[in-house]
Amino acid sequence: MLPLRKICAEAEDAPQADGELISIRGFCMNWKAGEFQFELGRSYEITGEIEAYYNGFHAIQGHPMAVFVHWNPSWSRYAVVRQSGQLSSPDHSGSREVWSARITVEAELKLPDLIQRAWEWAWSHAEPEGASSATGDYGVASATDSNSAALAAGDHGTAIATGDHGVARATGDRGAASATSDSGAASAAGDYSAASATGDFGVATASGFQAVAVATGEHSVAGTTGEGGAATVTGPKGAATATGDRGAASVIGDFAAASATGLRGVASAIGHNCAASATGDHGTAMASGRCGKVMGKDGCALVLVRRDDDFKITHTWSGIVGQNGIKAEVWYTLDDDGELVEPIHRAEWPSVINVRKVGGKGVSL
Repeated sequence: MLPLRKICAEAEDAPQADGELISIRGFCMNWKAGEFQFELGRSYEITGEIEAYYNGFHAIQGHPMAVFVHWNPSWSRYAVVRQSGQLSSPDHSGSREVWSARITVEAELKLPDLIQRAWEWAWSHAEPEGASSATGDYGVASATDSNSAALAAGDHGTAIATGDHGVARATGDRGAASATSDSGAASAAGDYSAASATGDFGVATASGFQAVAVATGEHSVAGTTGEGGAATVTGPKGAATATGDRGAASVIGDFAAASATGLRGVASAIGHNCAASATGDHGTAMASGRCGKVMGKDGCALVLVRRDDDFKITHTWSGIVGQNGIKAEVWYTLDDDGELVEPIHRAEWPSVINVRKVGGKGVSL
């Protein structure tokens, strides 16, 4: 995995000397930003003085889930990018935004990849101390300070982290991990485990057999890799992914995304402008909210509901990928007449291509 490396600005919005960073950014489904077309493996360069928001290629350092703020998961795809040349960063929060003179789109990041990176980021910023670690069976580890970590490694253990940027990790069978702070992470790796992250930018991942992961904060993610596991996200702009066989991924927040990649998995999205995808064999993707969209591989079932402005159901549709002209790995939605169409994916943030600024023209992508 390519690591992310932070930069330090001496002053807000100050241009930086030439350097190189590994960052994350989002794109529309067709790899565009506004009207500019990107491609995997290609490098691009912008001339002129690099200035945050006005001139340069935009990407994210810091917490990986910060990409959801700018590129929500219902219409976006993500990639690891290499930024180089002159850099500029405003650093308004702990999740740094960086503009660069050059950018290379290195590799696509799927939702499970983002979840893994978010967990590793949260864990690397936590500091296990004293009684926050329980290694015996039935033990309980609790960490309430900021940037702290709780680890329960024995069977039937419980780990709880309530401070900001806290991390809770339960690795034993039937363990439970809960992180209620902003930017926290909860991980349960044992069988029958449960992980819960309720803060914004939270991450919950459960990798054991029949595990459950729940993330209720805004911009949060929940992931489960165990057989029969379930991942649920209730906050807006979040993402849920189920990679185990017969897993279920569910999102009920606006602009969120659900992905089921395992055998016979189910992905369900019921918020406004949500997206559901089933890329495992014999899976199902269902979008029952307003303006939802679905996608699947051959043999998967797709279900769509169309609602009016008052969320009254006006049309429904169902089909099987590979039959009746339904193409694999293509997003579909219903128009106002209930006809199946391929949605137009537009970024929610304003297009700033060829923005005029004091002293000349700039291009921010």
